[in-house]
Amino acid sequence: MVAERILVVDDEEMNRDLLQRILDRAGYQVTTAVDGQEALTLLRQETFHVVLTDLKMPGMTGVEVIRELKTLAPFTMGIIHTAHSSIETAVEAMRAGAYDYVTKPVQRDELLVVVQRALEFQHLHYENFSLRKQLKAKYKFDNIISDSEEMQAVFTQVEKVADTDSTVLIYGESGTGKELIARALHYNSYRQDKPLVPINCGAIPEELLESELFGHEKGAFTGAITLRVGRFELANGGTIFLDEIGEMRPALQVKILRVLQEREFERVGGIRTIKVNVRIIAATNKNLEDLVARQQFRDDLYWRLNVIPITLPPLRERLSDIPLLVAHFITRFNAEKKQHLTGITPEALQMLKNYHWPGNVRELENTMERIAILKGSGTITPEDLPEKFFRTSTSSHVPGIDIPEHGIDFDATVEAFEKQLLMKALAKAEGVKSKAAILLHMNRTTLVEKVKKLRLEED
Repeated sequence: MVAERILVVDDEEMNRDLLQRILDRAGYQVTTAVDGQEALTLLRQETFHVVLTDLKMPGMTGVEVIRELKTLAPFTMGIIHTAHSSIETAVEAMRAGAYDYVTKPVQRDELLVVVQRALEFQHLHYENFSLRKQLKAKYKFDNIISDSEEMQAVFTQVEKVADTDSTVLIYGESGTGKELIARALHYNSYRQDKPLVPINCGAIPEELLESELFGHEKGAFTGAITLRVGRFELANGGTIFLDEIGEMRPALQVKILRVLQEREFERVGGIRTIKVNVRIIAATNKNLEDLVARQQFRDDLYWRLNVIPITLPPLRERLSDIPLLVAHFITRFNAEKKQHLTGITPEALQMLKNYHWPGNVRELENTMERIAILKGSGTITPEDLPEKFFRTSTSSHVPGIDIPEHGIDFDATVEAFEKQLLMKALAKAEGVKSKAAILLHMNRTTLVEKVKKLRLEED
């Protein structure tokens, strides 16, 4: 592992040598500079993890070095060391961008602890920065997979309202991608570098939801042994995503309404009013107008939330997206699960299109993950699909059967009809059982068993 690089800046040779020895022995790679100007020259030429600079130096102070450092190398951590310890010094250094400061005479253990903490903070900061970059790339509109007219209309609407503070209410069945759209709204807005804080209002017990949203003071209720910051505070400056808001009880709806109107609230058990600057995005799989009519949802909150309504169509209404989504999931699960799927046959793809998809895109994703794990490699065929895909999702035509006055033999009639269907399917498929099974929306093994049972191959 490559040692972290530290630049020590001090105009006094004795101090430079002492700091260099301490850091060298701790395993760091140390470079020294005699003043601020030399330090800036080195920073323009090389990369350092930490800059440890004296506060009082001729020509350029340590605070000025830190200010320049934040411009030249934003991820490099700045630490001040000074004999002039005071609160004012600490505040000035921190305002300039320093991570921390140590006092002279420098204590070895204290210095190493501060440096280690600075490096840990730097690592987390860089990880968060990288994650935010990935999220921004992931939730660009052109990375949301769809070419259907219905979804393109949604993307156009999202693009228009993303970089505003307008409240958005996303409608859609479970699994249609409501959170995906909420993330696209956030990461394409000016708030993209601030937090996006999601909370599922239907997944948290009623008695805990208020504390989750607004936080609580120590001692507010039994078990509240410490102060807790709520989701609205965590989202300050960014966006809060209230998923399944239709599940929220009326008493809590009043408090959400106040945040929407006044941008303020109190923690549970608290008296201090907390101001927040958040954008609110909500989502529901219910018809809120019906809930309002049944007095299960406040009409004033509904009108506050329903400023920009966005409705996501279910997957069964955008079947043209299924081939794109299947190709995407094959590529994704090949990478994630170390599998080697090469594609899907037209027959299997058509069976996916014939399915009703009550679980929408999430159900398709789960189905493709299951197939990727169980099949492992090769082309997906109808035999690889779960049994449910062999049952038609729409009502089939059932020819009328007259029942005479004396009645009818149910078992014999059903057997005759079943036999006729199988014979016609086999004839149309030119005797290929797998094709006949697809025509009947039936698993091949089920068809083979019925052929044997009805002795069709003997006819």
